[in-house]
Amino acid sequence: MCKKIVYLLSFILMLSSVGYAADVHWTNAGGDKLWSNRANWESNKVPATSDNVFVDVPPAKAPNGPIIQDGIDAKINGLSCEVAGEPTMTMTGGTLEISDYIWWGDGQDCHGTFNMSGGAITVGNEFELGWGGGTGTWIMTGGTISAGELIIPTGSGAAGELFLHGGTITIGSDGLEMQPVGMIDVGDGTLILEGDLTEQINGLIDAGQITFYGGSGLFALDYDDRNPDKTTLSARWTGRAYNPSPADGAYHEDTWVSLGWLPDDAAASHDVYLGEDFDSVNDGTGETFRVNQADLFFIAGFPGYPYPDGLVPGTTYYWRIDEVEADGVTKHKGDIWSFTVPPRTAYNPDPPDGAEFVDPNAILGWTAGFGGKLHTVYIGDDFDDVNNAEGGVGQGPATYSPGPLESGKVYYWRVDEFDGTDTYKGDVWSFTTPGAVANPVPANGTKDVQMTATLSWTPAESAASHEVYFGKDKDAVRNADKDSPDYKGSGALGAESYDPGKLAWYATYYWRVDEVDSLDNSSKGPLWSFTTADFISVDDFEDYDAGENQIWYAWRDGLGFGTLETPPYSAGNGSGSAVGNETTPSYCEESIVHGGGKSMPVQYDNNKQGYAFYSEVEKTLSYPRDWTEEGVGTLTIWFRGKSNNGAELLYVAMANSGGSPAIVTHEDPAAAQVDVWTKWEIPLQAFADQGIVLTDVDRIAVGLGTRGNLTTLGGAGKMYFDDIRLDRPVEAAQE
Repeated sequence: MCKKIVYLLSFILMLSSVGYAADVHWTNAGGDKLWSNRANWESNKVPATSDNVFVDVPPAKAPNGPIIQDGIDAKINGLSCEVAGEPTMTMTGGTLEISDYIWWGDGQDCHGTFNMSGGAITVGNEFELGWGGGTGTWIMTGGTISAGELIIPTGSGAAGELFLHGGTITIGSDGLEMQPVGMIDVGDGTLILEGDLTEQINGLIDAGQITFYGGSGLFALDYDDRNPDKTTLSARWTGRAYNPSPADGAYHEDTWVSLGWLPDDAAASHDVYLGEDFDSVNDGTGETFRVNQADLFFIAGFPGYPYPDGLVPGTTYYWRIDEVEADGVTKHKGDIWSFTVPPRTAYNPDPPDGAEFVDPNAILGWTAGFGGKLHTVYIGDDFDDVNNAEGGVGQGPATYSPGPLESGKVYYWRVDEFDGTDTYKGDVWSFTTPGAVANPVPANGTKDVQMTATLSWTPAESAASHEVYFGKDKDAVRNADKDSPDYKGSGALGAESYDPGKLAWYATYYWRVDEVDSLDNSSKGPLWSFTTADFISVDDFEDYDAGENQIWYAWRDGLGFGTLETPPYSAGNGSGSAVGNETTPSYCEESIVHGGGKSMPVQYDNNKQGYAFYSEVEKTLSYPRDWTEEGVGTLTIWFRGKSNNGAELLYVAMANSGGSPAIVTHEDPAAAQVDVWTKWEIPLQAFADQGIVLTDVDRIAVGLGTRGNLTTLGGAGKMYFDDIRLDRPVEAAQE
């Protein structure tokens, strides 16, 4: 990329040879906002071929920026907006020929927006969105742009956004450059790039920097197919409803709601699902199906069905819209959206409940409860004192400064809300100041913890030993002393762990660690909690790292790892698979994940010289091996592919020690091309019917292609797997 200083020098040289070149600024003095009206420009001059145009605020502040429409044919040297503020420009038709550059959003705190619905723009060199601390936003619903290079943003840009929702952008041999703060969302538009840039585009898609229909669509990417010697990127709609209102995850401060959405073009009607349980809405079970209708809104709560008494404060509601085509049979399952009616009590404490290393001079904050007008704050280092406190004087702001606090202590605080009629007692929150015991594992409030978990923590700076308390009764653990059955013993400094043994299925546990200093003074620790899972995890990929627990040590692929001279060493399995991502700190996928922060990426190549023509990764199990424990009956795997993957069969194989594997294949022969996270549920009986002894499972494998194929060439691509687990049947889980 050429630096801006190069263009500045070029411009100076140009001025020395072309006397009439100038910087021309938009003034909007003409009143009609038309580019072609010279009264709208500084010095009463419409910009000419060698001029550099500046569209800055205040004259170009929305909605007063210049307009290019049919009949206007403009020619300039460069276009930019640089002054802090929010300048705009609009193009509905006509032509704009730029011999050098577009620098849109070029300057500290300049946030420029360009709306383009028609016309044609040609740019000789750079088309840049965001530079020098500025942000460039380009919203394109029609027209064409051709440029030498597309940059979103430069390294010094705050952000850059291209909404390609229509029209076509063609970029020359200088290609596409995107920083981590840049994004492209492709809708009905098309991006065409010189040469084969499919690898770069796939990487940006994987990183989430290029999305499609706001994340709800699929993409079509090819080189040399639609345009010779060029990479072509476009989007294809999934048939799903989109753009939910309220927005997904929003707080909705009312006891009734009008749900709205935008439909797929092919939808003739819409199936509405609504309920308080994610799984029930996802599966369509219970009474979550509400109605099939043509309207694009649905009223819930007073005054509407199905909650005539109103939505309940403090409750999260889940909903989905399935699009139904005119035949009444073809349906497209929608995404699961949610909204929350805030509780009447205070929520979202700052610092968060259980926070550690909090500054002793911190100012406390929270979000007022639904309808809350006044707030009463209680704080102290004894839970019972704070929990039992009464009275107090209400205050207006939702912040409180407790004054300097002591270091190395646990503090408890609570906020009561008054709505003008009633007072709502708040939860008791806690935090610790620096030197206190910290970093519990599992983290405080963690869900879906496995039944074989070992607890650990970081000691306080003053600790010489620890006293551990553990149990299922919250108050009992909080108040326990050494005479309590919840007391689990002490340990010396350096032994910051506790193994509670096999834990119960789907249960909440509480624990605390008291620190004892060298003078035998005990400091009561905070109360921590976690909830065990209602499933058995085979692998959630969260524990792999770049040290002694690398993912390819556990999941054997076609490459293997290490050499005989540099142990550890494992030969590959001879298939066309490669597991892992060497560019991340954990060697796992850290952007495209279903749950947690990691997933397993698998490259497959069933046309790889020297390898079998199928691809498989396999794990030998230490736990779980009994796949009947707790009545589990279903193997669940979440997977995601890419729309440009080779269409290979997706399968799971399972084996006992020394035995032949049993194989189950996904019913969709193009499952590898599904580029959204998809849940695959396999009855364990399907393996038992093939002779697998479920009480002692030794190995599990996932693969692409036909296992054992050594003769027929296949396709290639990349898959992601996450949250492999054993579930109980639905009817058993609901008991």
